[in-house]
Amino acid sequence: MNHIRFGNGKPLLLIHGIGGSWRSWSPVLSGLAEHREVIAVDLPGSGKTAPLNGEVSIATLADAVTGFLEDNHLTGIDAVGSSMGARLVLELVRRGNVLGSVVSLNPGGFWQGYQTHFFYGSIALSIRLIRLIKSMGLIDALTKNVVSRSLLFAQFSAHPWKIHPKVAFDELSSYAKSPSFDELLYNLAYGERQQGCAAGAILNPLVIGWGKQDRVCFPGQAKKALELFPDAQLHWFNKCGHFPQWDKPQETIDLILKVTSKNQYAYPYDTTKS
Repeated sequence: MNHIRFGNGKPLLLIHGIGGSWRSWSPVLSGLAEHREVIAVDLPGSGKTAPLNGEVSIATLADAVTGFLEDNHLTGIDAVGSSMGARLVLELVRRGNVLGSVVSLNPGGFWQGYQTHFFYGSIALSIRLIRLIKSMGLIDALTKNVVSRSLLFAQFSAHPWKIHPKVAFDELSSYAKSPSFDELLYNLAYGERQQGCAAGAILNPLVIGWGKQDRVCFPGQAKKALELFPDAQLHWFNKCGHFPQWDKPQETIDLILKVTSKNQYAYPYDTTKS
């Protein structure tokens, strides 16, 4: 599994969302690496990692990440996931004995009813548009222009015009090239539902972070996530969309470092409604 590894301190695993790569974390990498040894992976079928043989789903990706951690003697590592990666770290938490402290940022998989169809339909339409743009050789030009960048990332960010053009270019390019995107998207929406953990089953700190302006995984889905993971605590990001590491990078860094600190865990439970 392709990955980068740099920084000093206690190891910290970063897992990107569907079709992304380790570069999805660019806005927060340096800040985290000042305090932790950061290990940011390309999941199978994304970035520079070859796709899996057979089914591509949360279950098979969780198996792949577990194997990567075992092979690199990293079992029990603290971890952060974004979007699909956020659901993936919750699945690894549910399995037990894989991860340490965990931050799950805007996890997918907690939609219900029409939200499922909206998620699948809107993302499927987006990836078709992105592939068309790539085939026309326009990704670079459109991500450099503030107006077109804002339009392309309006669903993902509360203020897309602030996204750095390089971050936008890397993300769209990675989406367009991912050979596993379509199958994984369908399985995320209509495949196996995310299972949870009984209260008291999770011994390490677990925080679910959610952007209040998320237009991919609507903020109301946080209630379902907490029902399935009652040991989790909730952190709301104000004026933030689907990717807190883009919209609120410093707050994201601070949250991750606090939750995964070696010091005694004392994060205030936030039941604020969006």
